[in-house]
Amino acid sequence: MGAASAVARPGTPLYKNASAPIDLRVRDLMGRMTLEEKVGQIIALWATKAEIMDDLTFSPAKASAAYPAGFGQITRPSDRRGAPNGSTQAGGVGARWRTPADTVAFVNAVQRWAVEETRLGIPVLFHEESLHGYMATDATMFPMAIGLAGSFDRQLMQDVQSVVAREVRARGVHLALSPVVDIARDPRWGRIEETFGEDPYLCGEMGVAAVLGLQGEGKELGPGKVMATLKHMTGHGQPQSGENIAPAPISQRDLRENFFPPFRAVVKRTGIAAVMPSYNEIDGVPSHMNQWLLRDILRGEWGFDGAVVSDYGAVPELDTIHHVQPDLRAAARAALRAGMDCELPDGLAYRTLVEQVRAGLVPPEAVDAACKRMLTLKFRAGLFENPWPQKDYDRLTGNAEARALALRAAHRSIALLKNDGVLPLKAGAQAKVAVIGPNAAVARLGGYSSIPREAVSLLEGIQAKLKGKAEVVHAQGVFITQSEDRSVDEVLLADPAKNRQLIAQAVDMAKGADVVILAIGDTEQTSREGFAANHLGDRTSLDLVGEQNDLFAAIKATGKPVVVCAINGRPPSYPSVAEGANALLECWYPGQEGGTAMADILFGDVNPGAKLAVTVARDAGQIPVFYNRKPSARRGYVFEDIEPLFPFGFGLSYTRFEIGAPRLSAPRIGVGGEVTVEVDVRNVGDRAGDEVVQLYVHDRVASVTRPIKELKGFERVTLAPGESRTVRFTLGPDAFALWNLDMQEVVEPGQFDILAGPDSRALQSVTLEIV
Repeated sequence: MGAASAVARPGTPLYKNASAPIDLRVRDLMGRMTLEEKVGQIIALWATKAEIMDDLTFSPAKASAAYPAGFGQITRPSDRRGAPNGSTQAGGVGARWRTPADTVAFVNAVQRWAVEETRLGIPVLFHEESLHGYMATDATMFPMAIGLAGSFDRQLMQDVQSVVAREVRARGVHLALSPVVDIARDPRWGRIEETFGEDPYLCGEMGVAAVLGLQGEGKELGPGKVMATLKHMTGHGQPQSGENIAPAPISQRDLRENFFPPFRAVVKRTGIAAVMPSYNEIDGVPSHMNQWLLRDILRGEWGFDGAVVSDYGAVPELDTIHHVQPDLRAAARAALRAGMDCELPDGLAYRTLVEQVRAGLVPPEAVDAACKRMLTLKFRAGLFENPWPQKDYDRLTGNAEARALALRAAHRSIALLKNDGVLPLKAGAQAKVAVIGPNAAVARLGGYSSIPREAVSLLEGIQAKLKGKAEVVHAQGVFITQSEDRSVDEVLLADPAKNRQLIAQAVDMAKGADVVILAIGDTEQTSREGFAANHLGDRTSLDLVGEQNDLFAAIKATGKPVVVCAINGRPPSYPSVAEGANALLECWYPGQEGGTAMADILFGDVNPGAKLAVTVARDAGQIPVFYNRKPSARRGYVFEDIEPLFPFGFGLSYTRFEIGAPRLSAPRIGVGGEVTVEVDVRNVGDRAGDEVVQLYVHDRVASVTRPIKELKGFERVTLAPGESRTVRFTLGPDAFALWNLDMQEVVEPGQFDILAGPDSRALQSVTLEIV
């Protein structure tokens, strides 16, 4: 079906007039709606899809009987939840997928019913997960978010998210639950892979780029774009004991200095459509009923005028987990009062609102406000003009262009952390290459992934690279877990006795090889979202799970060169591996083209240039460990080194760069002024490569304690051998502001160190005075 005409016919209601202003269309429509229809717009269907379906087929008759007033939203049309034999896993990760054709048919049928058979013809909003690719079959799976952040490449992030948006929109979906801009300060937390790392500035820049890619400029959607949802506000990434949804013991100052800035950057610099609060509590108040957070800060201070949508099940959890509300009805009242516009995934609490309004327990104006925002989102999305999937959805999904971008993104997301000269390998220089390890023969995609049209493992990538040039042999080495299904609840480690046998076999194979590529790390079971007490994903230890350290030690003892490819979603603390490996690549979960990308880097066809978006702890006892610490932190331990295994922003190359000291356009500026900083970078090696020039600021003396350094600029540059470039940064009041003793955001006069270098540790500085 095509788009509706923008020219209104005589007698057409104002809300159906595409040329009318959106606020007037919303007002006109709401003036025609009953209470039941308004509440219908702020609920969704997920498990309750069973009420409107015959198996996988939408039933208009059932929908009209179950929802005579209509419903506003459907949760994840690509999964089978609600259908017979559909998954019952919370979070939907175990759902049995619909085919793309089934999804499109389902969306078309629902919209036809909504537009043609409901009283007012209000289209349904569909939303999907798209953390690092559309979480649906055949869609392109890009590197995990933490890897993409390590690219330090804003344009790459925007390009990736543009493809994600295109694939989501093609199937008739207009809202994506992405991006995640929580800063992550605890690698025990299984969701750290979903984040852009530990730094507020980096998370903000990547978040802005992601939203521009998904949604485009402004607040109204263009072709091939989807509404974005900013997640999860806030404190999610530093939970008590590293456990998902645990309290975030964070002060207001820490919120304003570190956790708020990425959210504020996106709200201020984009037309972000929706914001999703976090599961956790801050200062005793769960985010889903936190009026200070959602009303005073988000809407009041930052001026956000979009929709606030709940995380899955978070409103009922005000009763069942947090125990701050006595029942579902009270939870609905508290969330609505705080400004929660829509309850996902099924609207179980908000379904009580009609009765509560009738009983005088909920003011009708509160429902009106939520309904108004959800309808505004629909109008901004263009749903009333064109709610349909695209006929060429198949051509737009997982195509050659998307695969090429997935490969490029993987190239730019892999960080070289150690190299004694063994890398890059030369194809054909070794007669036999052994590819060993539990992550060698499987393409690990990480959480919130579906099944792409193709996925390349490390083993497959190396086999393709060395075809006709060298013999490639493979050994499992060890298994990490007993199952590879990330949706299962109980995680069982593999049998140690069996693993010892596999280690012996791997050693025999390694002895006959010229070099060993060892693929170790995590699985989608050992680090993941712990969304329920029976489905955990957080850990106390950061070291390698199971017998992987034994495998490494045994392979190292053969005397063969060992190149480690770490494939994971969390930054592991593996001091034995870091010390003993000849080379170490942090590959994260590199996406569907990861095997090809890793092989390209191992054999020198691509020069790695990514950096770490997080500090890698030496030991779990250092946690929380992050580069922008306060001066009184990290005094030292009795028996252990205080330094991390690898610092934030760190990453090596196959070439060498020299970065000069920063130069200022002026040695002194006023409190409202700005300064230009120039930094020279030169490739002094013998091959082309990328360097990320990083700019940090340190306030020497202030009225409140300040971090020892804060990232305020970065630029990734590609240089040929011998080539130089001058990188320029402009620092204004935002770069120097702090929250003073009176909790006012100000720039205080004083001296500031302006530091530049290739990572957060190797820095040169110049002094700026602010008067």
